[in-house]
Amino acid sequence: MVDAVMKFGDFRDLDVWKQCRGIRLKIFKETRNLPTHEKYDLVSQMVRASRSATACIAEGYGRYHYQETIQFCRQSRGSLYELIDHLTAAEDSGYFTENTVKDMVLEIKKTIKILNGYIRYLQQQKKIGT
Repeated sequence: MVDAVMKFGDFRDLDVWKQCRGIRLKIFKETRNLPTHEKYDLVSQMVRASRSATACIAEGYGRYHYQETIQFCRQSRGSLYELIDHLTAAEDSGYFTENTVKDMVLEIKKTIKILNGYIRYLQQQKKIGT
């Protein structure tokens, strides 16, 4: 995996990590306005899922082993789907508008597509043994 690592300075150069970071920043911003009683419930879950998406990409990148990196990317993908569920719960509770949730979900799905592309790339690199 050394060749793949050499193409980037570190995980912060990956487009998928940048996309997940953008989602994380939006979640921080949007959850500030949720009721205080949700601070340790829904807000905490949303923030943790958004942090997990970037953290898993970073941790997988640092493993220098394709299969482990792929597994951490899959965990990141799971965190993004979890975040969609939390956004739906926030909408159902009347904390976010339908349009806010729709926009965020579209961005998350775009990010999932990018992440799936990165996973495919890693799988191909694993097959050719670079």
